[in-house]
Amino acid sequence: MTTTPGIVITGGSGRMGQMLIQQVTASDACHLAGVLERSDHPWVGRDVGEAMGGAAIGVQVTDDALEVFAKAQAVIDFTAPVATVAFAGLAAQARAVHVIGTTGLSDDDLKAINAASRHAVIVRAGNMSLGVNLLVKLTEKVAAALDTDFDIEVIEAHHHHKVDAPSGTALMLGEAAAAGRGVALNDVRDSGRDGMTGARKRGDIGFTAIRGGDIVGDHDVLFAAMGEQITLRHRATDRAVFARGALKAALWGQDKAPGEYDMMDVLGL
Repeated sequence: MTTTPGIVITGGSGRMGQMLIQQVTASDACHLAGVLERSDHPWVGRDVGEAMGGAAIGVQVTDDALEVFAKAQAVIDFTAPVATVAFAGLAAQARAVHVIGTTGLSDDDLKAINAASRHAVIVRAGNMSLGVNLLVKLTEKVAAALDTDFDIEVIEAHHHHKVDAPSGTALMLGEAAAAGRGVALNDVRDSGRDGMTGARKRGDIGFTAIRGGDIVGDHDVLFAAMGEQITLRHRATDRAVFARGALKAALWGQDKAPGEYDMMDVLGL
């Protein structure tokens, strides 16, 4: 019987779900304890290996979150806000590390997740990649060094299936820029421009979202002043970077005290 941490993947049939399953099954540091899907999904009851078009691996897809979480030490969750909030409560009951890559969470969702973190470890980040988290740090430092003569624009591009905008990563970058300037993002956020919007307000942090094709994830932070521009950029070309980061977070959280953490904690940044 394996002694490595057991990990459950929620939304296993999705692009990220399948990538996560591949990362977990290829790792010697953990094992796949379960795969969760919604009750009406055709994968439920099937071996996940066969459902993914390969050989059976002995793990059946289930729709019973409580049962499968109880057998696991970690849950990796890239689903939707309503599902993630429910999973947070169930993972806390099971005392399983809950790694959340879900974006588009509301303030009420975040309050519910924070309440669950009083009982278990939650690692939540808008982006799990090492490169993006380094970009977040750089954005904060550059914003702190430059005054409001420099307009800040966060420009993000994703595939045409993405349902939320700005992306969770773009908001992370906006928060970092705001922190560098010592302001609250909600007070200076400028997004959704259309029509006769008037001149840009000094000190605002703008957001531009692009959706098209199969773009995995591009993020630029533009600092633009009269006569000069600085651009910080991260480009993801493979979703495996997010899956690897999420798996690292699930393993990192095994010996941590209950609480809400982020990838900066996982990476020691």
